Amino acid sequence: MDLLKQKFFEKSSQLKTEVKSILKTQGGTKVDEVTLGQVFGGMRGVKSMICETSQLDPIKGIRFRGYSIPELREALPRVVNGKEPLPEALFWLMLVGEIPTEDQVKGLTAQWVARSTVPQHTFDALDALPKETHPMTQFSIAIVSLQTKSIFAQRYAKGMSKNDYWDATYEDTMNLIAMLPRVAAYIYRRTYHNGDHIAPDLTLDWGGNFAHMLGIPGEEFKSFMRLYLTVHADHEGGNASAHATHLVGSTLSDAYLSLAGGMNSLAGPLHGLANQEVIKWIFRMLESLGTRKPTKAQIRKYVKATLAARQVIPGYGHAVLREPDPRFVEQRRFAKENISGSDIINVVWKCFEVVPKELQALGKVKNPWPNVDAHSGAILVHYGMNEYSFYTVLFGVSRALGVLSALCWSRALGFPLERPKSVTTEWVKEHLAKAAAAK
Repeated sequence: MDLLKQKFFEKSSQLKTEVKSILKTQGGTKVDEVTLGQVFGGMRGVKSMICETSQLDPIKGIRFRGYSIPELREALPRVVNGKEPLPEALFWLMLVGEIPTEDQVKGLTAQWVARSTVPQHTFDALDALPKETHPMTQFSIAIVSLQTKSIFAQRYAKGMSKNDYWDATYEDTMNLIAMLPRVAAYIYRRTYHNGDHIAPDLTLDWGGNFAHMLGIPGEEFKSFMRLYLTVHADHEGGNASAHATHLVGSTLSDAYLSLAGGMNSLAGPLHGLANQEVIKWIFRMLESLGTRKPTKAQIRKYVKATLAARQVIPGYGHAVLREPDPRFVEQRRFAKENISGSDIINVVWKCFEVVPKELQALGKVKNPWPNVDAHSGAILVHYGMNEYSFYTVLFGVSRALGVLSALCWSRALGFPLERPKSVTTEWVKEHLAKAAAAK
């Protein structure tokens, strides 16, 4: 048993015992009240699930096992002479709650290298699709095609003990994460670069090798990709892609089918596809204004026109956050340290000065601040990745780290099939009438 797997088994076994004790003695304790607004409003804010890997605070932002993103940047191991954290190290932290050593991260990287061979039938499945197929559709199909390698499905069919569900899920998680960069890079090169594929460099780390296979040169882009894959990895369990992965997984679907469900959720414009919409909006604005160097006054006028047309400003607002997204702030920090003279990035920074004030002036926007999607596209454009329809695939490769580590915990703790109770509007009206009569 590899070291990370052994640590996970020990920690999950201990927590499983604690959870059983809590439920036995305190299972009837109320932790929340549900309003009709939440019932009709997508269950917004209802405390109804457990996610061990991260927690989102409306003011402080995301914390991975208690660590903020700036803290992670200081604490997590990096490549030699590197400035950004390794996403492998974050996966280790999310899975077992410990900051790994450099040797432990190297061992995990080696594990993923050994597991990274993608079966030919996955490439064949992708090649059978029209090249204009959206990259997220290709990504989802590729993940489902990999399900033929599912260890969980194979063991379950032979009659596996419930106590071993976590073990098979861990193996599937490790294999799937290892293969995702190769799959995603294949989609990118197939769709936008005439199938001119780039062989993996197995001497590189997970994020560095992904950047290499995408074909964008330079150590600086590799550094950005490590940061990108780290900050997009998780956002607690209630976001759509994490919840979808958890929901599908609760049926005992394996990691491949569960992640495909999460990625289909991520592909929605109200979730991960927003990063594509942000850069499209910026390009439309620049075309409308006839300049790549607009003034703040010009941007303000365009923003007002967008809002007057009852359209949203992509990249601004968040369901939970009430301050600027720390993931936006961290990407802005990277751009300030590494990039100068970029027109598109300067536009993003000017929008940051203009858009929140205009949204606040509406008087009904709870969070006028930029979220993670507001900045990433501009940096990718700077490095030459102008194909914005691919951006959500990058997001998906990263998000797999969080949702699959959470799936391992769901299996280890024996979480049941998720099955909330629904009611009809007629039931609601009858309930309100009874409540009124009782008063």
